[in-house]
Parts: sequence; structure tokens; C-alpha cells
Amino acid sequence: MATQHRGRTAAIWFFGALGGILWGFDTGVISGALLYIPDDIPLTPLLQGLVVSGLLVGAMLGAGLSGRLADSLGRRRLIFAGGVVFVIGTLGAALGLNAAMLIGFRFVMGIGVGIISVVVPMYLSELAPKEIRGRLTSLMQLLVTVGIFLAYVTDYAFSDSHGWRWMIGIGVIPAVLLAVGIYTQPESPRWLVAHKPGGEADARVVLTRLRGSEAAADAELAEIHASVGDEAAGSGEELGPRALLGPRLRPVFVVGMLLVFFQNFVGINTIIYYAPTLLTNVGFAAGGAILANVAIGAVNMLMTLPGMYLIDRAGRRPLLLFGALGMCAAMILLTVTNLVGLAQGPLLLTLTLVGIVVYIASFSISWGPVQWVALPELFPLRVRAAGVSICVTFNWLFNMAVALAFPSLLEAFGAGWNFLFFAVMTFLAFVFVQRLLPETKGRSLEEIERSLTGEAVPAGR
Repeated sequence: MATQHRGRTAAIWFFGALGGILWGFDTGVISGALLYIPDDIPLTPLLQGLVVSGLLVGAMLGAGLSGRLADSLGRRRLIFAGGVVFVIGTLGAALGLNAAMLIGFRFVMGIGVGIISVVVPMYLSELAPKEIRGRLTSLMQLLVTVGIFLAYVTDYAFSDSHGWRWMIGIGVIPAVLLAVGIYTQPESPRWLVAHKPGGEADARVVLTRLRGSEAAADAELAEIHASVGDEAAGSGEELGPRALLGPRLRPVFVVGMLLVFFQNFVGINTIIYYAPTLLTNVGFAAGGAILANVAIGAVNMLMTLPGMYLIDRAGRRPLLLFGALGMCAAMILLTVTNLVGLAQGPLLLTLTLVGIVVYIASFSISWGPVQWVALPELFPLRVRAAGVSICVTFNWLFNMAVALAFPSLLEAFGAGWNFLFFAVMTFLAFVFVQRLLPETKGRSLEEIERSLTGEAVPAGR
């Protein structure tokens, strides 16, 4: 019976987080495909940026729509819809005949990415027990890195044939698996209580299945019901997105926005999208650059594992602080390496690759998984969907700004000055975490809500 219970709950975490593979694959695969798309479709630096950022504009739209839809449709059905959108966009992009078609279907793919990036962390956070919520929610980030790694391996597998259409098209496989698999899983108990008439009985069934006992389920359900009841009674405060700008929630909203701002402006997207381009600029051949990119993807994936292990032990803040320092050191190395005028050769290749690997390792153990765990934790239930949706929409806006501008900035200023900018941003990210970000590990979502909004925590909790 225990084995059957573990199997059922494992399926929830797997299918809930499977969207991360799609997200990672579709964002990562373009880095290798960009080297070969010009064989069929001519691309200027601006068009190259548009091919990458087309997905990110779509992700902004998908994320922006997800807050309201996650409350009206439910978390599970919206994840299913995201999987269907992925299938349509992936097939269209793989069959693209010109730059406009490629950019357009990358935009459709991005809508799916935006939906997944909002709803999956929220879904997993609302289903996970508080003791291991960080590990289970960061499972999605692990699968994002798995998706990126699989994308890099796929790029390498088709590099000899220059098969960029196959590189992109293989992403339809996890999309179909997600759409079919998530539909067999339960809805979030917190959504059932807050948004479905008579949903408390269904929520009790889900919680009993997840926690393994009716007593544990009833205790958690009582806490959820009390939180929802307080919101229904109201405090005169608006419950929609405008509530985020009210005096009680504005500090939380600012912290969430700064978190997504720094995660993008520390420079991770330049490595994920353009690592092969950067490596060819310092002397790698195209095939060698893609093979090196596979190694970078492996580091990204493997270093997420200790991040998942530590997030519920060391906490969110220590990981972010450590990661910011590591990224800053790596960016300083890349800045010096590129600005001192080293001639192309083994030394330049080695230092550049070392800098990128240290940077990726530092990000993967910290800012990669922690943002997606911390965002849903920050916002109270009544505005969680709206708060996460708005922050993630801006996450994709910041992502797009970096992705769209970087090819032109790389051509205009070279890599060194761009790396210097990111070194400064990683230092500022360290300061932000140290001064503003609260610790949320080991606390229920309702306890976090009470502390962040200034409400007293009842005795015994």
C-alpha cells in the first residue's frame, strides 16, 4: 500500500514538473540551431535576436494570461492547455519556410512556455508538504536543466547533417507526454477550496492521497480553509492584481519583481542562448562549440541536484548569496580574459570555457532553482496567481530584452564589456538578497503569508 501511495505521488511530481523539460528544451535548442538555420533562412544579427526572442514575447503573453486563467480554469487544466500549445508551436517552427514563419511559431511555443512557467511552480508549491516544498518545487528547475541538456545533445546529434529542423521538432515528444500525463493527475487542493464550489471534499481526497493519512490531510485542510475564510471575510482590501500595489502587499511585490529582474540581468540568458556563438568567436569550430555546449548543459543539470538538496536545508537566501558571488567571480574572469587582448589559441579557449562553466555551476545551484521556489511562496493565496503571473511576465520581458539586444551588443562592443556589465549586476544581486529577500524555508504558505503581511502568527503554529 505504501509503495502504491509513493507511486501515485511520484506521478504527480513527475507530470507536474515535466513542463520544465519542454521549457528547457525549447529555450536551449535554439543555441545550436542558430548555427545552421542560415543554411536555409538568411539571418542578420537583428533577425537572429528576433528568432530567439520570439519565444520570449510569446512567453510574456502566456504568463500574463495565466494568472486569471489559473484561477478560473484550475492549475491542472491550464498545464494541459500549455502542452497542447507546445505541440502546435513546435511542429510549426520545425517546418518554418522563412524567418517570419519561424519567428511566428517560436512565438506560439513561447505562449506554452509562459503558461508552464507560471502554473507549474504554483501547482507544485500548492501540492507539496512544507518540509520538502523547496525540493519538490525545484524539481521543475531540474527538469528545465534536463531539457536544456537534451536540447544540446540533440543539437550535437544533428550537427553533422545541419539538421536544425530535427533539432527543434523533437521537442514535440515531451509536449505530447505532458498533455496526456497531466490530465490524469489531481487538481491543487488550495485551488479546489478557494475557487470550486463544494471543492473542500475533493481537496480532502487529494490531501489524503498526498499526505498518506486523513489526520494530516484534515490538519492541512483546516489551515487552508481558515486562510480562504479570512480572505472571503476580507479586510477592505482589493483581492485582484491591484492589491499588489496596496501598502500591505507592495513590499512583497517589489521583492518578487527584483528577484526576476536580477535572475535575468545576471546574464544567464546570454549563456543559454548564445554559448556556441560566444565559443566560435574565441576560436572554436562549429562542431566543437556545440560539443562544448553539451558539457555546459551537463554542468547546468548536475549542479541543480545539490541546489535541490540544499534548498530545504541551507535555505533560500544562503544559496542565492553564494550563487551571486560565484557568478560575479566568473564574469570578472570572462571580462579580464576578453579585454586583455589574448590571441585566439588554447589559453583563450580554456579560460573562456572555465569562466562559463563556473558561472553556470554557480547559477544552477542557486538562482536557477530558488527563484521558482520562492516566487509562489512570497504571495498570499488570494493574490498568488496574479502576483506570480505578473512577476513571471516581467521575467520574460527582461529575458527578451537581454536575448534581443545581446547579438547586436556583442557585434558592437565585443564580449568583454558585456561580461563586465553582468559582473556588476551579479554584485547588485548579492546586495538585493542580503538586504531585502526574506527566508521562507520550512514554513507553510499560510505562515509565510501572515509574516510577510504583518499579521500575527497564532500560538502553536
